[in-house]
Amino acid sequence: MSRYTESIFKKSRRYGFSILENGKEFSKGKKRTSAPGQHGAKKTKLSGYGTQLQEKQKVKFMYGLSERQFRNTFARAKKLQGVTGTNFLILLESRLDNIVYRLGFAMTRQGARQLVNHGHILVNGKKIDIPSYTLQPNDVLEIKESMKKNDKIAEALQNNESTVEFVKVDKTKFKGTFVRLPERQELNQEINDALIVEWYNRLIK
Repeated sequence: MSRYTESIFKKSRRYGFSILENGKEFSKGKKRTSAPGQHGAKKTKLSGYGTQLQEKQKVKFMYGLSERQFRNTFARAKKLQGVTGTNFLILLESRLDNIVYRLGFAMTRQGARQLVNHGHILVNGKKIDIPSYTLQPNDVLEIKESMKKNDKIAEALQNNESTVEFVKVDKTKFKGTFVRLPERQELNQEINDALIVEWYNRLIK
């Protein structure tokens, strides 16, 4: 399955979940808050299977990954010590494109992924253009010199509303640090990672 590239707003409305994590998809007067469709889709009670699938899908769309990337990340998390669901979310949060987003260099994860793909991000002084690159605590990220006057990046930094404690950013230097691994309580509390674990445990032995 390829990466989803259609409307984030439609997906957020379908799942009743802010994929952008800021609720802007449901802002009054901007977008409809009902499910997609002429009159809004009728709500039906999901089976256990359906509930697990929906939880998996909304988190996959939130981080903007393909099914293969998402599943492979889960397989990595399952091999680590500790709580699989928490490890899974930590791995997703430790991706380079996600931390670029968390630092406020882009307004969306999709925008952050483009910055990485185009070689505009330095990690510890070296260009890294792999969005899935896993960062380690104390890694330093910086916008490359030729992009520090880019209007979109400046606007994103100015509007950055991130309050996560595991990153620090110096907006004047277009530079930030992945201070430490996040703790579960710092991540989206609307996510039921146990349901995702149940879904993939049927598929990955």
